[in-house]
Amino acid sequence: MQSKLAIGLLALALLAMLLKGFAGCESNTSNQQPPLPTPAANPFPEAAVPTFNEDSAFFFIQKQVGFGPRVPNTAAHKKCANWLSNEFKRYGLSVIEQNFTAKHFKGEVFNCTNIIAQYKPAVSKRILLAAHWDSRFMADKDTKNRNQPIDGADDGASGVSVLLEIARLLAQMPPDIGVDLICFDAEDSGDDGGESETWCLGSQYWSKNLHRPNYQPYYAILLDMVGAKGARFMKEGVSMQVAPAVVDKIWTLAASLGYSQYFVNSNGPGITDDHVFVIRNARIPMIDVISIPNEGEKLFGDYHHTHQDNIAIIDKEVLKATGQVMAAVIWRTPN
Repeated sequence: MQSKLAIGLLALALLAMLLKGFAGCESNTSNQQPPLPTPAANPFPEAAVPTFNEDSAFFFIQKQVGFGPRVPNTAAHKKCANWLSNEFKRYGLSVIEQNFTAKHFKGEVFNCTNIIAQYKPAVSKRILLAAHWDSRFMADKDTKNRNQPIDGADDGASGVSVLLEIARLLAQMPPDIGVDLICFDAEDSGDDGGESETWCLGSQYWSKNLHRPNYQPYYAILLDMVGAKGARFMKEGVSMQVAPAVVDKIWTLAASLGYSQYFVNSNGPGITDDHVFVIRNARIPMIDVISIPNEGEKLFGDYHHTHQDNIAIIDKEVLKATGQVMAAVIWRTPN
């Protein structure tokens, strides 16, 4: 996970101006974030939704962490990529391994893979869920072993675990809508305090090389740091600039499912994350579900970019909340 520096209000305004031409999505070009709306009733039609299994998602995190830090050009990275592809295939999804090279800001050329799992690829109406599957190459916020890579149990593996459990549910209770599950590579290899383009290398590549022409999903949702104790999903600033109606619908849905203690009805800062490059390059109004538990400069948990980001910080109830809301989005979206 990148440094997650808050984007300035001017940058948000410029981004909103860039995205003003989006069809079917709202934008706000002022320097002020829009006021919080009164939650509407029944944001999605009632429909049967499978039960998201948090124990299964937790196992998927354990499996990823068990490979070791998933840093490009390492054996752990390659083994995890193979496992992810095979796991999605095991649930009947069509998998594209989008291989590419990208230059790390320190000069090394990374061999990377975006993993794109498609459910019912022939169906035109689609929902996109995404997460990054790599882990940070150094514990730059730690007080010891700062040059060693981290497990990334929350910052990377938690979002991917939700995608994997959703894939398992798609096989068990097939919906009529199309679903794409994308694992972006090399998100967390950036220069803390440096240029934003040093981060999110996988989403930068995918957004300029879409896996299908004119791809425009009905909903596009990024999941990042969605499994740690004390998680708090505020309405992220860039998401509220480009797709406020989508954010409000999903947060209202979460409240109706009893998860308002996690999906809090509060506006948060804009974050440099994969969705920024998907918005900028592919012109897809992707929103970001990301934990922002703290106010002020230190937005993220104490474990962020440290060796504390290990399996011990994962809370199954947070995984349950995130995954159940995402399942409801899929199974309650009309085809």
